[in-house]
Amino acid sequence: MGTDQYHEPPEELSPQTRTFARMCANLKEEAEAIGWYEQRISIEPDAASRAIMINSLTEEFKHFSMELEYLLRATPVWREIAQGILFRDGDIVANGEAAEDAAASTASSRSAGQPSLGIGSLKSAAKGSKKSASKGASS
Repeated sequence: MGTDQYHEPPEELSPQTRTFARMCANLKEEAEAIGWYEQRISIEPDAASRAIMINSLTEEFKHFSMELEYLLRATPVWREIAQGILFRDGDIVANGEAAEDAAASTASSRSAGQPSLGIGSLKSAAKGSKKSASKGASS
């Protein structure tokens, strides 16, 4: 493992960024474990063994959820988008698009006078491109 979770030289990253990367690696590992337990449980014929695996699976759900919550607390824009998607009825993709638009709008208004993350400008550019493309298609 070591430093293979980084895409940039670790010594150039802040302690907060290294912690964030470690938590992302943990989250990925928990998701993989959830998938592995689901597969094992689906084919395990022994009831006692299956019960132990189900208990282990719920531990992985807990770990995944705690790590996700940590990352969401550390990243307000991610948290805002997640709040628009998680535990909501309706179309997941539509909820995601609406949540992303709302977060971009909020980020733009918050960053007035501060360096921008560029989310709002990218969304505006993308919408402008779609309008240009549709005008070109209709003319």
